[in-house]
Amino acid sequence: MGKNGVVLIFICILATIVSCEKARFDNYRVFTVGVDSEDQIKVLLDLERMSSSGYDFWTSPTKIGRSVDIMVPPHKSAEFEEVMTTYRFNTALKVENVQELIDNEQPKFRARDGEFGWTQYHTLEEIYAWLDLMLEQYSTVLTPIDAGNSFEGLPIRGVLLSYREGNSAVFIESNTHAREWITSASVTYILNEFLTSTDPAIRNIAESYDWYIFPNVNPDGFRFSHENNRMWRKTRSRNGLICRGVDPNRNWGHQWQDGSGPGASNDVCSETYAGPQAFSEPETRQLADFVLQHVDHIKVYLNFHSYGQWILYPWSYTEDPADNYDDLREIGFAASSKLKESYDSDYTVQSSFDLYICTGTSVDWSYGAAGIKVGYTYEVRDTGRYGFILPADQIIPNAIEVLQSLVALLGKCEDLGYMTL
Repeated sequence: MGKNGVVLIFICILATIVSCEKARFDNYRVFTVGVDSEDQIKVLLDLERMSSSGYDFWTSPTKIGRSVDIMVPPHKSAEFEEVMTTYRFNTALKVENVQELIDNEQPKFRARDGEFGWTQYHTLEEIYAWLDLMLEQYSTVLTPIDAGNSFEGLPIRGVLLSYREGNSAVFIESNTHAREWITSASVTYILNEFLTSTDPAIRNIAESYDWYIFPNVNPDGFRFSHENNRMWRKTRSRNGLICRGVDPNRNWGHQWQDGSGPGASNDVCSETYAGPQAFSEPETRQLADFVLQHVDHIKVYLNFHSYGQWILYPWSYTEDPADNYDDLREIGFAASSKLKESYDSDYTVQSSFDLYICTGTSVDWSYGAAGIKVGYTYEVRDTGRYGFILPADQIIPNAIEVLQSLVALLGKCEDLGYMTL
């Protein structure tokens, strides 16, 4: 057998191992790293851009005074400590063992097969089966919608909830990043409340607006995060021999960058890889096509992420204010104030750029390309104690407070005249 054949066999074996063995994160630790100088920001940005560094930046370096959460594998501990000491970073250990968080994320006693609820996280198949049940039980107000198929051929499914003709619409995109399980769990809870709640405020927004709801727009990555690697973030497209996937929230066709500048990466192995071109991913391209087909109907675009407790409005790529900057701030503050009432959760309202520079994001595209003038990214619970691995017992509290914030958000949108068709 020739050399090329041996290499091919090795690659196939490696791919099999990578795809079949479930990743563990024993003794992976998460540190909060203080940022006190521009030199320190540069060091962290260099580490983040180098996929070979082995560090997983749970939050990105942005500006002086804003700390960063970094997951450090055990074999990098000595190197990490040396870098932190050399450049005089202040660090604090936030998570001692990531695998312990994963092991305790789900309840000890899970619901029986076929039961769906919000005391545990569900697989993609369970979520889709629940959507089928809701479509059957509420066929007079629910309609199935889809945004095509993913790279691996999974359907990108959603529902349109409409109680009456003539409503303006809200669009919800969720679980864009695969590991952010709290987002689809919360969005399915919210949908269930729209169908079943007797609370007058919830009934009002459920019935006064149409709702395009996609609980999971990255089905390949989400399935992989359940079956193979809990910390998987990207899609599952093939862009190299070993590394796979694109960051779907760097791949939209508004101010897309090839990764040569800030806000995205051109390294195929990076967590923020922007893709070979804008809309290279079927997931983002087809979702954008769906939005454009209904753009005259959609007045508000919401994208749910975790974590950090932020309500973010455009822009993500520039510090220049959006055209209706004052209105976006007023609507955002109304939402955050209402959100705080249920569990005293503090959310910060600001432009995405003020948190971190991003290019090719869906909310920027919806605002700048599709012309939807109210758009927000929710970064939901928590502020870093659990990060992406939020225990399932926080699903319902998180969903309740986010739902309450939507009441205030849409009320303020009405006051400012954004909901007229």
